[in-house]
Amino acid sequence: MKIDIDQLTENELIDLNNRVVARLRFMQQFRAHAQMLTFSIGDRVSFQPDGHPLLNGVITRYNKKTVTVITEGGQQWNVAPGFLRRAEQPIDVTPQPGSALDKK
Repeated sequence: MKIDIDQLTENELIDLNNRVVARLRFMQQFRAHAQMLTFSIGDRVSFQPDGHPLLNGVITRYNKKTVTVITEGGQQWNVAPGFLRRAEQPIDVTPQPGSALDKK
């Protein structure tokens, strides 16, 4: 569908612009929401903010465009879901009773 904007008045162009901006915002929010649904509250995730090392944490809350992550260091970050990756579960290195590692 083509729209001949050369024939529109200034008020009609402003209205068209407002509709386009609103539609683009809706599409961005829809994509962010769809990405959020791939994660659940309590999921372990990792992300790397600019100028920081890789951070690991747990999702604690959904926001409008982001999710809240509490890092292993106790920091709270609001992160766009597109920057999140599933974190591998930490390896339990506690020696089992009777194992070779348990010998003293």
